[in-house]
Amino acid sequence: MYHRVNYQQILLWSIQSLQSHPCQKGDLLSWLCMGLFFSALWVPASLQCPERCQCAWDTATVQCSDAGLLEIPKGIPPETVTLHLERNFIRSIPEGAFSDLVQLQDLYLSHNRIESLASGALRHLGPELRLLDLSYNQLRMASKEDFGPTRAKTRIYQNPWHCDCALQELMETLNLEPETVNGIICESSVRGGEHAGQPLVKLLDSGVNFCSLQRKTTDVAMLVTMFVWFFMVIVYVVYYVRQNQAEARRHLEYLKSLPSPHKIPIETDTLSTGI
Repeated sequence: MYHRVNYQQILLWSIQSLQSHPCQKGDLLSWLCMGLFFSALWVPASLQCPERCQCAWDTATVQCSDAGLLEIPKGIPPETVTLHLERNFIRSIPEGAFSDLVQLQDLYLSHNRIESLASGALRHLGPELRLLDLSYNQLRMASKEDFGPTRAKTRIYQNPWHCDCALQELMETLNLEPETVNGIICESSVRGGEHAGQPLVKLLDSGVNFCSLQRKTTDVAMLVTMFVWFFMVIVYVVYYVRQNQAEARRHLEYLKSLPSPHKIPIETDTLSTGI
């Protein structure tokens, strides 16, 4: 296990070795010197271990368990094959957190406090992934878009799931470990507490379809919305007609209050006759 590699010390030691043992042309030592020099230059710059973690370069394993981490650590080597992040205090997984780990095969994230996955947070995990462990976290909602096309064995049990259509579709998409499926428990559902405490797989086997429930709920909501809209239109039309009727009555009363136009010429003619 190593924490960090000091490349400057390795290169300095190689140069000092060459100076103390000058190579002669054609000597066997010259080949050894050249090999030592080029091996020092060949050390890949990716051999850096994240803070609070331990790295085993021979197995490409990064061990960050029980490290008190609050987020996914920076600087994980791209060559990592196995990544242990369990038993920390990580609350979320940002998008692209593992986008550089194209050779990752095993990802352990259990026993954290993960409450949410950013959209496509696990989408960048490569086809090499064999195991994804998200058990014993605080996940309530997730969708198949969050996980992407991964076909790795997946553990999502022991989370306070809210059972809805998105989780049902996710169950049908993921390659779940059969022995962990009964541990996916509904803490709540789209029907309130009706399914609380029951394994999701047993509910689905019994004929419960959260997607049809969601569609029915959506249809009812649309009908209610249309009824409210139609009622508001009717009320407006009635109000508009009544307002117009009131205006028409006021206008008619105003016209009735005006003097008759036929009376004025008669009075004028009488005045002329008298003169």
